[in-house]
This record gives sequence, structure tokens and C-alpha cells, in this order.
Amino acid sequence: MSLSRLGADRARGAALLLAMIIVALVTTLAAGMVWQQWRAVRVEAAERSRMQSVWILAGALDWSVLILREDGRADRAGGRPPVDHLGEPWATPLAEARLSTFLAADRDNNADGGAEAFLSGRIVDAQSRYNLRNLIVEGKVSPQELQKLSRLCDAAGVPAAVGNAIAQGVDASWRAAAAGAETADATLPVQRFAHLSRLGLDAATLRALRPFVDVLPKPTPLNLNTASREAVAAVLGIDIGTAERLVQARQRSPFDSLEQARTLLGPDFPIEQRGVAVASAFFEVSGRLRLEERVVEERSLVERLGDQFVTHHRERVNAHMGAP
Repeated sequence: MSLSRLGADRARGAALLLAMIIVALVTTLAAGMVWQQWRAVRVEAAERSRMQSVWILAGALDWSVLILREDGRADRAGGRPPVDHLGEPWATPLAEARLSTFLAADRDNNADGGAEAFLSGRIVDAQSRYNLRNLIVEGKVSPQELQKLSRLCDAAGVPAAVGNAIAQGVDASWRAAAAGAETADATLPVQRFAHLSRLGLDAATLRALRPFVDVLPKPTPLNLNTASREAVAAVLGIDIGTAERLVQARQRSPFDSLEQARTLLGPDFPIEQRGVAVASAFFEVSGRLRLEERVVEERSLVERLGDQFVTHHRERVNAHMGAP
């Protein structure tokens, strides 16, 4: 083979190798650009889904407020004192329903071609639980209120020492907040039930106490029409059997006044002094939305002040989305 032919073969081989390298580089760059574009589309879709979820849950909260407002107006229109019980419309939970079916404007624009959106939720009387704000009376822990909390701890299967720890912890946290002190996380103000974890309570203890205890913005009475028998027994200081009779009586006919409950407790029972009522001002609104692959749960605490409502806090309970 001549030198000239060998040189030509080497030149063609080098050109082919260079071409292959260039093709590999172009392919890599193109793949990167496609991935970046796909990623951007996924991020945009996730943000759009998040915003849709926020707006739908905001609408669900407004709808819940409307239900509670109409409930209050119905009481006032009837000329009777306010009463809240578990037989009212607000107490009926909303089972998971397909929103897209109701959002369709006409037959030609039905839900079959749109996003799958499912909403569920419920309204819970926040005053069906013992309010830890009641522990502090005239600037210090009340022994009578601490006894109520201890009885609730016993009903929840939690050591009584936990009640003492909670009382001392919330008292210290609220004192520090009132003084404007910037302290460690352990003494940050306890403003919600979840904040009790700052006092060193473990998850199992919090789960046990959750059905019976809450933290509201101000002291509130326990609603005898909605509270559990354990909460009724602890707050009134009665045995569980008597509390069960109260619960069964209200199921047949909700209490319109404390006098009706007194008939089951005896004429001399000091029910007005036990921090109970038959109506509520604070309600917890929970909503859960499934929008395509995104699931969002939100919980809000609202206070009813006549026809006005105050939302004290909204928190995202859970949110997950398929990996982009």
C-alpha cells in the first residue's frame, strides 16, 4: 500500500471518528435540552396543580363558612338561643366527591376530558374538646382545671404526670410570649395542638390526647352537645356512666340549655360553674383534595362572631405529588 493511500485512509478514519464525536455531542446536548424542557413542563404543571388546589380548598373553606353562617342565622331567626349539635347540617361530613362532574358547564364540556378532581371534608366542633387555654385562670394554673386535664389523661391512657407537664409547659410558653422573650423552641408559645410536641410529648401521647384536647385562641366552654363522653365526664367531674346517659339523652334530643342537662345531673348540680355550654364559636374545617396525582389536605380554625368569621390559622396537613 502506497504512502499516499495509507494517508488517505487515516484521514478518512480521523474524519469518521470526528463525525462520531460530533454526533455524540449533539445527541447529548439535544437529550439535555429535551430533559430540561420536560422538566420545565413538569414544574409548570406542578405549580399549576398547586395553585388549583389552593383555590379549590379556599372555595371549600368559604362554603363551610357559609354553612356555619346559615346555621347561626337560623337560630337567630327562630328567636331561640344559639345551639350547636351533631344533628345539624354542618356536622355531616362530605364524602369524597368528583368535582369535575359539577364543574362542567354544559354537555359539550363535560368532565371526561378534564382533570380528575375529588374533594372531601368535614367540620368539627373545636369546643367538643377540652381547651388548654382554660388551664390558666388569673395568671396561674388553676388546680380545678388541672384536675379536669388529669382526668382526661387518665381516659386517654396517658400518665397523670403528662397533664402536669402540659400545664407547666403551656404556662411557661405563654408567659414568655407575653413578655416578648425570644427563647428556645421549647418555650415558644403553644398556639395549636401540634405545638405540644415542643413540650417533649411523643407522637403516641399526642395521638392519644388528640380526641380530647385542643388549643384555641382564648378560653372556651366545652359543648355538651358535641363532646365525647370522656370529655364530658372529665370536665363535669362525673362518672363515665352518667356521662354516657348525657350523651344518649342528647342523641334523642339535643340540649337547648344547660337546664336540660341539669335534669340528668340533679337539681343542685353546679353545672354553670363547670365550664360547659350548648353552643360553640370555634370550628375546625378540614378539606382533602385529589387533583390528578396531587393530594392536598388542609385544616383551618374559624371563629364565628355572629355573621362574621375569623380564620385564625390554616395549615397544610399533607401534600404529595408524583415525582416529576
